[in-house]
Amino acid sequence: MSFKIIIINGPNLNLLGEREQSQYGSTSFDKLKENCTKKSKELNLYIEFVQSNVEGELVNIIQDSRKKFDGIIINAAAFTHTSVAIRDALSVFKKPIIELHISNIYKREEFRQKSLISDIVTGGIFGLGIDGYILAIIAMQKILINENR
Repeated sequence: MSFKIIIINGPNLNLLGEREQSQYGSTSFDKLKENCTKKSKELNLYIEFVQSNVEGELVNIIQDSRKKFDGIIINAAAFTHTSVAIRDALSVFKKPIIELHISNIYKREEFRQKSLISDIVTGGIFGLGIDGYILAIIAMQKILINENR
């Protein structure tokens, strides 16, 4: 059985490889997308990989995902700490959601240590760099297989 998942990326993640490499590494956004696509194919998963700097656009993507996808992996980036709208959209999804952050938000500035979405997601991956995306894809596949036995 092939599952469909969407990987949603929030603000400034399109600048991976260019910004704060000490925090986010040197891998570009395009290379990250390529790595995720490759891993998904290996696991017989269909993925869509999206990014937006616009909160309302992310809300629309999440809402539209309810009918198209079996699971969401989301790196909401800065919106993790500020967006009730994204939280509300995710709470309506009713399928597995993995929250993902490249850096460990709990070791960063105090304002970044509060996630508005952690308590409504299935699980989270924090601070493992871009490898966290691959781990999230593997975890999502396992969750979906277990749910559909």
